[in-house]
Amino acid sequence: MKTLFILCSSLLVLYSSGVRAIAANDEPSTKNQVPVPFRPEAGKFPPMEKAASYQGELVFVDHANRRGSIRVRAGSDVLYRNAPHPFAMLPYGVVRYHGATADLRDIPLGTMLHVSAFLPPDPKISAVPIVQNPSVEHPAENHVLLLEDEASYCLRESKVWKLKEVDLQKDRGMVIATREPKDGGDGTAAEQKMTIDTATRIWRGRECLGIADLIAEGTWTASGKKSLGGQAVRLGLTWLPAGTWENRVENQFHITDIWLEDTALQRSAQQQTGVHQALIRTRWMAAWVDAVEYGKFGRATVTATLFGDYDATLFADLAAGSKMMMNGAENTLKHAGGAYGPAHMAAKGSILEVTRVPGVAPMGSSGVQVRFETDLIIEGIRPGRVVHVRPSSWTNVAVPREEYLGDGSKLEDRFPSPAIFPKY
Repeated sequence: MKTLFILCSSLLVLYSSGVRAIAANDEPSTKNQVPVPFRPEAGKFPPMEKAASYQGELVFVDHANRRGSIRVRAGSDVLYRNAPHPFAMLPYGVVRYHGATADLRDIPLGTMLHVSAFLPPDPKISAVPIVQNPSVEHPAENHVLLLEDEASYCLRESKVWKLKEVDLQKDRGMVIATREPKDGGDGTAAEQKMTIDTATRIWRGRECLGIADLIAEGTWTASGKKSLGGQAVRLGLTWLPAGTWENRVENQFHITDIWLEDTALQRSAQQQTGVHQALIRTRWMAAWVDAVEYGKFGRATVTATLFGDYDATLFADLAAGSKMMMNGAENTLKHAGGAYGPAHMAAKGSILEVTRVPGVAPMGSSGVQVRFETDLIIEGIRPGRVVHVRPSSWTNVAVPREEYLGDGSKLEDRFPSPAIFPKY
């Protein structure tokens, strides 16, 4: 593990081969060249269209440091042989699961994810290794702007999976489907064979069903093939070893969830939204500082842009005239300063104004700016720096020790060593 995430300050060697974006329903031979690798600038949200896109299986998560590893799906290469590829979320990076905003801790290991990522903004402080010899399996763009599961990706891209046929044998089976635009495809989408089993959840309205339930009501047959007529659904995907050692199916997906209608997926999204709301009310909303106007004796007025994809109910708690706290943070969104959590050293004051930036906010930005006045500015609140914001109406709670830095003087605060474990 130490080798996996050792800090590296070497500059990236640009490569000419590019990264190939592999979509879930592409044939293994489909390879799309992406634009020249793009490095984000501090204080600017990078353009989504310049991100490298790839897909892979989530195999490791370090939620406290907002990083992990993905086994990248790379064309016809055997998926299980590809070594995990480390990634780090940009401070304004967005995670989506079941069609709603999420945290890395919410996504089960094994989930197939779509990645939109860039070069590290500053290689010297990257939380994951800098890729020296990029390849399709290990793209140099490992700092993520958007990480989303299959259902979230299809919602954003207005796509659905169309079920063609199911073939059941006892407690497991095979589904043939194509992923197409929701409004209708041109008939050229490649068919995918994906497995299902008794653990596959089938969502219909408020119900969570299994294969046995569909068989009992006569929707599916207990054994053999049944045409599904191109039924439009949303899917959750993972990867599981398939076949035998002599006859393996290397890159075949497994279906974890089938949402038979958009109403069912909306219900899953509502549940996930509630999970994320509860998390943010204890960890605070993240932003970066646009400007600081310094006054006398420690007074200052701070303008900050909140990061994107928070639920509207969280922004509603920010109102002009109400009280607020602002605390410094690092790029992993760990709170900085204080020995008892984020409120220990935070600047306190009043909200002067809450505004929305004109136009469509770029990915990663909420488009919401807040002007805040404090009578005691702290070191961590400077232009370009990441901060956390808490409206006074939220309960002031302590966060787990691994999620804040103390005074930031120890490397172990950022990346805990094995010494965090007790000795027996």
